Amino acid sequence: MQTEFIAVVGATASGKSALAIELAKRLDGEIISCDSMQIYRGMDIGTAKPTKEETEGIPHYMIDIVDPETDFSAGDYSAMAGKTIEDIISRGKTPIMCGGTFLYLDALTEVSSLSDSTKNEALREELGRYAETNGVSALHRMLEEIDPDSAAAIHENNVKRVIRAIEIYKTSGKTKTEWDAESKQTLSPFRAKKLVVDYLDRELLYDRINRRVDIMIEQGLENEVRGLFERGLLSEKYCASQAIGYKEFIPYFKGETTLEAVICEIKQSSRNYAKRQLTWLRRYKDAAVLRADCGGKVRSASSLADEAIEKLNSK
Repeated sequence: MQTEFIAVVGATASGKSALAIELAKRLDGEIISCDSMQIYRGMDIGTAKPTKEETEGIPHYMIDIVDPETDFSAGDYSAMAGKTIEDIISRGKTPIMCGGTFLYLDALTEVSSLSDSTKNEALREELGRYAETNGVSALHRMLEEIDPDSAAAIHENNVKRVIRAIEIYKTSGKTKTEWDAESKQTLSPFRAKKLVVDYLDRELLYDRINRRVDIMIEQGLENEVRGLFERGLLSEKYCASQAIGYKEFIPYFKGETTLEAVICEIKQSSRNYAKRQLTWLRRYKDAAVLRADCGGKVRSASSLADEAIEKLNSK
């Protein structure tokens, strides 16, 4: 029998965190972050970590669990989040996952059939040198030729994941896409009751993203990122360096661009990321979709929670 939990998912700045907190208050729940950057300590403003006031007393997990220089995989997340879900249930509470890193969610709910035999450190180093010499775009094109579906799902700047996908093919003879398809035939011990926060009017979502970036700047994002940069933690060898809102500052700190250009780049990158998230969300055929906007206005978290609970009960 599968262990069930609620998963509130959506694009960045869609309002999913507010909905998750509202649901937690009504369902005696506790929240598990599903965000690949909120796991890192010291990356607070740019990852939109909820403040103590914003959590409204609801416990949050899988936040601030590792340092930025720590290598942390989807498999690591799956193992830790799974134990957290079981702990929450053991105390009679409702586990509510919330976030936009759907790779992490899938790692928990879809069993991977990949084995350690697909790991090859020498090959990883070779591919890393290839990227340094020829550029990340050239490395990504290599993946496109091997596995177009994985290439479409992995951004070229996420070098570690691009290398991993190529490594899988070169060591096993099967693409990551083929491995993923085989894995779906095995039942995971966890099942997510997914609630997708979506927008009819995408411009409303994009306006929310732009406003969020402005607020982050006002809160001191530049100083937060500068501190990481000066500690050498925005090096390409660290996953944390791929975070939107952080990597865009690197040319600015090097004197190659202006702060205004950085802000525009963060907004554009965030909107592009939201588009990719929305594309991924369409894969979730079993999800209940909640329309966050109505009549050109964004609905309240309370209104969305009413609908969410109704849909959860109907299932």
